[in-house]
Amino acid sequence: MKPSSLRGAWNTTAALLILVLLLFPVYWMLNTALQPDTSTAATDWFPTTLSLSNFEAALSSQGKSLLTSLTVALGSVVVCLALAAPAAYGLAQFGLKGGQTIVFTTLITQMVPGIVIANALYSAYAELGLVNSYLGLILADASLGLPFSIVLLRAFMVAIPGEVIEAALVDGANRFTAFIRIVLPMSRNALITAGLFTFLFAWSDFMFALTLNTTDDVKPITLGIYQFVGAHVSDWGAVMATAVLSAVPAAILLVVAQKYIAAGIAGGSVK
Repeated sequence: MKPSSLRGAWNTTAALLILVLLLFPVYWMLNTALQPDTSTAATDWFPTTLSLSNFEAALSSQGKSLLTSLTVALGSVVVCLALAAPAAYGLAQFGLKGGQTIVFTTLITQMVPGIVIANALYSAYAELGLVNSYLGLILADASLGLPFSIVLLRAFMVAIPGEVIEAALVDGANRFTAFIRIVLPMSRNALITAGLFTFLFAWSDFMFALTLNTTDDVKPITLGIYQFVGAHVSDWGAVMATAVLSAVPAAILLVVAQKYIAAGIAGGSVK
C-alpha cells in the first residue's frame, strides 16, 4: 500500500474507534431501556428480549415533565430571539460607541457560574411572584442563550450591505420595517442556529429548574430524571427509557437543522 493510502486507513480506523467510544453510552442506554427487568450490571450486551414496558413506565411518570420542558424550551427560544435580534442589529448597523466593549462584556457574562445567577434570581423571583411558574423558568432559561445569540447574530448582521437597508429606507420603509422585512430574512441561518442552541440550553438546564422550583407544578425533564433516579434506583430500565425519551427532541432538531447550523456558524465566523 502507498504511504498515503496506509495513512488514510489508519485515520479511518482511529476515527471509527473514537466514534464507537463516543456512541457506546448511547447504545448502552437504549439497550438497557429495551430489556425488561434488568439492572445495569446484569444487562446483556445485545438485547435478546425486546420490550417497551420501560418506555410505558417512563411516559406514564415523566410525560408531563417532557411537555413542561418542551414548553419552557420553546418559550425561551421566542424570548431570546425577540431580545437578541434587535440588540444584535443595533450593535451591527448603528455604529454605537463602545459597541465592541458591549460585545466583550456580553461574552464575559457566560463565564459567571450558573449557581450564582440562580441564587440571585431566586431572591428576585420570590419578590416578583415568579417562583414555580412557567414564565419565571422561561425568562431564566432564555438568559442562558442570550449572550451567545447576540454575538452570533451581530457577527452575521455586520456583513449585511448597508446599501440594501438604505434602499428599503428610500422606498419608504422605516427602520423597524427594514429590520423585519430585510434584515431578519437575510439572517435566517443565524436565527435558526441561535434558536437551536437556546433550545438545547433550556432543554438541558438543571440548575434553574432545581433552584427556581419548590413544588412539582413546573418540573422539567432534567429535574424529573433526577427525582426519578432517586425513586427507581433499582429499576434502571425505566430510568434509561426516560433518558432516551428526553434525548429524542434534541436529536431530531439537530438532524433537521444541521445544514442551517453549519451555514449560520460559518457565516458568523467568516463575516
